[in-house]
Amino acid sequence: MLLSNVLRGGVLASLGVILAGTLVTFIRHPEYVSSPQELARLTQPGAAFPNTLRDVVAGLAELRGSAIVMLGLLILIATPVARVAVSILVFLEERDRTYAAITSIVLLLLILSFVVGTLA
Repeated sequence: MLLSNVLRGGVLASLGVILAGTLVTFIRHPEYVSSPQELARLTQPGAAFPNTLRDVVAGLAELRGSAIVMLGLLILIATPVARVAVSILVFLEERDRTYAAITSIVLLLLILSFVVGTLA
């Protein structure tokens, strides 16, 4: 039950943050609603979206909608990773060392993939 709550909570939190970011974007830029050209400019390739964690943090400090949406996406990406981490705790509580070890390896590989992805 705990694992399903982690997944459900992460998805709902992500959804809420993404919706909030979308609302902030349209409130701060009402021309997106009235002008198809402006909306197309927002969604075209090469549009200025935060693409590093530093950019997201800076955008959040400025309350930029795109940074808030990106935070929601980061929460969505982090949700299954959190589920794996909670699984380790569940396996340890059940004294199932084999699955705890396997799940720990999976978590380490997930973290390693994020680290390697930031270097590339």
